[in-house]
Amino acid sequence: MTYHPKSEFISVMMERGFLADCTDYQGLDDALSRGVVPAYIGYDATAKSLHVGHLMNIMVLRWFQKCGGKPITLMGGGTTKVGDPSFRSDERPLLDEAAIDANIEGMKQVFAKYLTYGEGATDALMLNNAEWLDDLNYLSFLRDIGRHFSVNRMLSFESVKSRLDREQSLSFLEFNYMILQAYDFLELNRRYGCLLQMGGSDQWGNIVNGIDLTRRVLDQEIYGLTTPLLTTSDGRKMGKSQGGAVWLNGDMLSPYEFWQFWRNTTDADTGKFLKIFTELPVEDCDRLGALEGSEINQAKIILANEVTSLLHGADAAKAAEATAREVFEKGGVGDDLPTLTLSAEDLGDGVSIVQLIVKSGLAGSGKEAKRLIAENGAKLNDEPLTNAGLMVDAEMLASPIKLSAGKKRHSLVQLG
Repeated sequence: MTYHPKSEFISVMMERGFLADCTDYQGLDDALSRGVVPAYIGYDATAKSLHVGHLMNIMVLRWFQKCGGKPITLMGGGTTKVGDPSFRSDERPLLDEAAIDANIEGMKQVFAKYLTYGEGATDALMLNNAEWLDDLNYLSFLRDIGRHFSVNRMLSFESVKSRLDREQSLSFLEFNYMILQAYDFLELNRRYGCLLQMGGSDQWGNIVNGIDLTRRVLDQEIYGLTTPLLTTSDGRKMGKSQGGAVWLNGDMLSPYEFWQFWRNTTDADTGKFLKIFTELPVEDCDRLGALEGSEINQAKIILANEVTSLLHGADAAKAAEATAREVFEKGGVGDDLPTLTLSAEDLGDGVSIVQLIVKSGLAGSGKEAKRLIAENGAKLNDEPLTNAGLMVDAEMLASPIKLSAGKKRHSLVQLG
């Protein structure tokens, strides 16, 4: 990529590794250089929290605002009722309106940490596409919007083609998703002057559809920009840990566990993640990422502290680092470890150690917990745990017990 941008935003996107593709570099660069540009990213409300896989594009919106743009977070109150089929092997489970609204409330908590919302020229807007999708007249929509879409072209998009090539069912409901997303861009342009849609590279086809529709219906020139699909150096998709999704809401994943996820970054990914997930100067990210041996561990602690501070605050990051030092360097318990609190009713006459490992989030299933014990990967109060049949009773829980999976994942269990 040899393009030399004039605008600060595209410069940041390029030097920090955020940019996969753009529909028109020159046109977008000129628009950004002329004044405040509104831009959006859409988020379907499929869970009560966003996860680490969303964080790259949240940082894109944050940088967009810092560079003088007006970010729009578009909640998919309407599109969630259909479900995005992009690169999925099956249909998403359909949620009712109450579940969708509850999920949106949970997601809002995260955006408030990264963006400034308000009435100012560059203050962020939070919108919900149910506002214009819920009351669409089906026949009018088919006549006015549907006529601009070629089924042949829609079938050629990789997100749909890959599903059909595997002979997996694609419902008519899902097939409509890309039309609805395109219509979102048209409505955002019509209502708010939105000139740019951003998203992951898997959204390229949907973004191009929206640009084409807006040109045809409103004769407006608008743009699309995508971020790369982010994988770790060992090829895994970003956002998953051994315990499942790395949620951004503190009530679904503790700040300590979030901090620990970043502290466990592989050496090869440290520099890249510093550029993408922190606001440290690029030269500092390059310098820290180039460290080797035991020195790279200090770079990982800086990464964990910076990312956790942005989401949960500097105090939470300091507490997490202190707990990590207590647990790993001194063999202690630490004040900030994830804690499972059992009631007397939960405990009854006793609970199996396998159940406690699962309930603590250290294993995804009883089978996984038993394998962890069999392979000498589990510890109880820092001592090897070898008995998968152990029952934990009230006497054992007279004081909290510490469970460990491997060297880096720990949890406390206590009686409430």
